[in-house]
Amino acid sequence: MNKKIALYPGTFDPITNGHFDIIERALGLFDEVIIAVALSHDKKPMFTLDERIEMTNKAIENLSNVRVLGFDNLTVEFARTHDATILIRGLRAVSDFEYELQLGYLNNSLDDSIETVYLMPKLQHAFISSSIVRNLLKFNAKTEHLLPKEVQKIIGSMSACTLH
Repeated sequence: MNKKIALYPGTFDPITNGHFDIIERALGLFDEVIIAVALSHDKKPMFTLDERIEMTNKAIENLSNVRVLGFDNLTVEFARTHDATILIRGLRAVSDFEYELQLGYLNNSLDDSIETVYLMPKLQHAFISSSIVRNLLKFNAKTEHLLPKEVQKIIGSMSACTLH
């Protein structure tokens, strides 16, 4: 029997409770989940790739069959390199759907052996996005309810000037 390996790509800038919820759901469906943290120069992330990988590793440290890897190439190429045949994408709202559908079709046009599976976070996490968290961090606002506690600790230990 072939192992079903799913790749969950994103910038995870930072990883949120919504992302964590999707990871837990994916682990219930697949044998292994690889969280693929994108370098993503275009999005101009608040945190470095190494910081995002560290935060993501801390957030998932109590989960089995999941690992975190950084990447800077096409998602389908990265998936192929790690024998992942499924891409996980999160859908929070209808507004996400059009973009995610286009991305799924694009990835399938590049490699038709890779399927995209869309998962919704629990309703209590549906409003959370990394961009909302980054905005709150810029104003030193409360984010404890939006982030895994391990991630909140890391961010809290960073100097305020690093976050602006």
